[in-house]
Amino acid sequence: MAAPQIVHAEAEALLAALREALGPGVDVGPLAEVDPLERWADSGAMALTGRASEAPLAPSAPVASRIDAAGQVLRSLTEELASPVEIDAPALLGERAAILGLRRSGEIAPGGRCRLLPAADGWIAVNLARPEDLELVPAWLGIDPPAPPGWSAVAGAIAERDADDVVERAQLLGLAVSGTPSEGADVQLDARGTLDATTPFIARRLGERRRLRHRPLVVDLSSLWAGPLCANLLGLAGARVVKVESTTRKDGARAHPRFFDLLHAGHDLVTLDLRSTEGVDRLHGLVNEADIIIEASRPRALDHLGLQPEEVLASSPGRTWITITGYGRTGPWANRVAFGDDAAVAGGLLVRDDRGPLFCSDAVADPATGLLAAVAGAASLVHGGGVHIDLALREVARHLVREPAPPSATAGELVVRAPRSRSPEPGTGARPSAGTLP
Repeated sequence: MAAPQIVHAEAEALLAALREALGPGVDVGPLAEVDPLERWADSGAMALTGRASEAPLAPSAPVASRIDAAGQVLRSLTEELASPVEIDAPALLGERAAILGLRRSGEIAPGGRCRLLPAADGWIAVNLARPEDLELVPAWLGIDPPAPPGWSAVAGAIAERDADDVVERAQLLGLAVSGTPSEGADVQLDARGTLDATTPFIARRLGERRRLRHRPLVVDLSSLWAGPLCANLLGLAGARVVKVESTTRKDGARAHPRFFDLLHAGHDLVTLDLRSTEGVDRLHGLVNEADIIIEASRPRALDHLGLQPEEVLASSPGRTWITITGYGRTGPWANRVAFGDDAAVAGGLLVRDDRGPLFCSDAVADPATGLLAAVAGAASLVHGGGVHIDLALREVARHLVREPAPPSATAGELVVRAPRSRSPEPGTGARPSAGTLP
């Protein structure tokens, strides 16, 4: 079977976005071609998609091919940084599941914390990912807090209400709840919706360019998956990575030590008390030394710490600021909460059968966004920085499912591969470090 010419087109679309944001000169070498459906089956993501007792499924869009193209663009960009990153990019979608032993479960996300539930007029994704989320359920739905198996009470209350009303009330309370696009309909846009679905990020030039130093410094203020994956990939490209963690709010990924070690292997760890003047001053010192800053905070959290990308980038040439949030840094949804599963649903990255929508892989918006953030960050390094790169999990999901293309193979021809990961050796996670740089 002749492989379709899809990676070239996807890579060129991504390159066009990078050139428009950063300037001419971004290019890639020869690209390998892949069959979209075969690549999805081989990635491990297909094994995580569909109902547990039925055959695995694939999205109608060539999602794995688009991830593959991004990985090849990253490889070419990092060749210019002298440390080319050679990874199986689509396998990133399933590596958390490989470490944690997760499986597909249809309307329940593989991680178990997010569910697709029918409302009176549509479906919504409810992600009760944090222990404190359960305490907000009574105010959200007017029912008792859901202790296991209290999902039935949540589902019963939602079934009687309009989906938009349920989502809006949840977001006002800081709960990660999203609606699903109607089948065949465009994803509803907010004020940020002028973003073309072919462009997975917004880039603003806020500072001057500077020639790249020999070993760039990445300061990672993010947590969980997308931001740390971005830092991990930039570290593989030769950057020094310093992860900053609050003494009062540890990274939630620590609940799974092997996964945490995978993302932070070889990085320096700085723990700061951000309630203190000393801790905030040390944070500012780290940020002022960085070539790339990665953060995943809502705007008011950065305001509280006295950090603004506009001021940081203007203060010294060559810096890059990467923001990763659920719905973007700008627009009326800037303070909305999202995690990988519900953000993917909000962007239309799901599958459907004759009974309704189902989750697509494991928190898929997280690794996809982390990869694309690393691509944009590497391109900014090559071009001398001075750029604020703003990525939204929901917009990345929307980017991956734009203009669906029919698969070229049939499911009966496929060998579906189990998820796999770049599992680290024990004890290779982040190294504790002082809060200053040598």
